[in-house]
Amino acid sequence: MSYTVFLGNLPAWVTADDIMSWLHAENLVADSVKVIRNPETQESKGFAFIEAPNVEEMNAIIRRFDRAPLEDRMLRANPAQPPRSKAQAKGTDRPRRGGKKQKRQAKQSQPRSAFAQELAKVL
Repeated sequence: MSYTVFLGNLPAWVTADDIMSWLHAENLVADSVKVIRNPETQESKGFAFIEAPNVEEMNAIIRRFDRAPLEDRMLRANPAQPPRSKAQAKGTDRPRRGGKKQKRQAKQSQPRSAFAQELAKVL
């Protein structure tokens, strides 16, 4: 089982080494820290994942960092959610409810003018 903490609302300058040093200063243990970065610019996206060795350590990290002030921000820490599949991320696994495309197709199937009706008969 994975004991991963989501740490969010981080300033762009925060690195994995910074987070590890904060953890060590608080006598907290983490197996790894990964700051999520934009693949094109390598700039931090403002959040990180901390792998804890057990549930007790995960809860201690969350208690210490959730709503902790850093600069003019309040950090957020909570148990990480399992990663979503690409289909879920894009929203393609949800049932459709008659969006704009269906409405547009309905309008296209009904000619609006007499000329369009005659043209539709010919075609």
